[in-house]
Amino acid sequence: MTIGAALPLHNGIDATVQLAREAHEAGLRSAWFGQTFTYDSPSLAAIVGREVPGLHVGTAAIPVFGRHPLIVSSQAQTAQAATAGRYHLGLALGTKQLTEAGFGIPHDRPIRLLREFLTALRPLLETGSTDFRGELLSAGTPLPAAVPGAEPPVPVLVAAMGPQALRVSGELADGILPYLAGPRALAEHIVPAVNAAAEAAGRPAPRIVAFVPGVVTADADADADADAVRRTATDSLAFYERFPSYQPVIELSGATRAADLALIGDEETVAAGVRRYREAGAKEVVFTATDLGSEADRHRTWKLLGELATG
Repeated sequence: MTIGAALPLHNGIDATVQLAREAHEAGLRSAWFGQTFTYDSPSLAAIVGREVPGLHVGTAAIPVFGRHPLIVSSQAQTAQAATAGRYHLGLALGTKQLTEAGFGIPHDRPIRLLREFLTALRPLLETGSTDFRGELLSAGTPLPAAVPGAEPPVPVLVAAMGPQALRVSGELADGILPYLAGPRALAEHIVPAVNAAAEAAGRPAPRIVAFVPGVVTADADADADADAVRRTATDSLAFYERFPSYQPVIELSGATRAADLALIGDEETVAAGVRRYREAGAKEVVFTATDLGSEADRHRTWKLLGELATG
């Protein structure tokens, strides 16, 4: 099973590269970067991937609102060429609150925009050209758009969890990046829906890359340190509870709060949690929020994940 980690975006570039190097040395296979209003995540992934040979890098995830397929294709292909084929492009619908407050554009018809974005983007990544005219966007290539060395074609994954987004992703993407979707939601709702859409479109079964907040620390039922990490997780992950797209999947997972889905405990507890995601259909697991505890907890977490990845 492939296991990776999402790295925080509040460090400098040199510190981020060092963190990625530590993750790779611990045995983790991939490092992923979110996209907010700070770093350009494909650029950061390209730097890290070039500095840490052998480590796969990805973005999770770039909102399609405020972007254009031609620009995203150029970024993704550049990162792919820089990392010798170890870059993974993650896209997202984004949220109404952040889209409208940040870009000043309406967050309208997100599923339609996702479908058109993927339809225009795929040929760009595969052939370096596209000719698409849709309702919400158009994309053409009056000049070649292929980047030398961007091989194989960049895999495209979508942070999809709702039924419509899963259907589009199964038809047009290579996989999905569900976050705060527990094993129950994966097994009963997400994996069957995206697999059915891919099968109907004549495409291979999509990659299921589950993003899971987790920290290895002392026994969660008995140790004060684990209780402190749990409180920190509750405060930190409450941010996602503000967005309607996360509320249904948290409930489908059998949880009340986002923090209920965090894997926090000793090595045995966290390893058992990873197994549940695998049994639910995840082919890859990416741990997020591994810095919720102490530095010692982070090292302990990455050590376990590396052992699980190589075991």
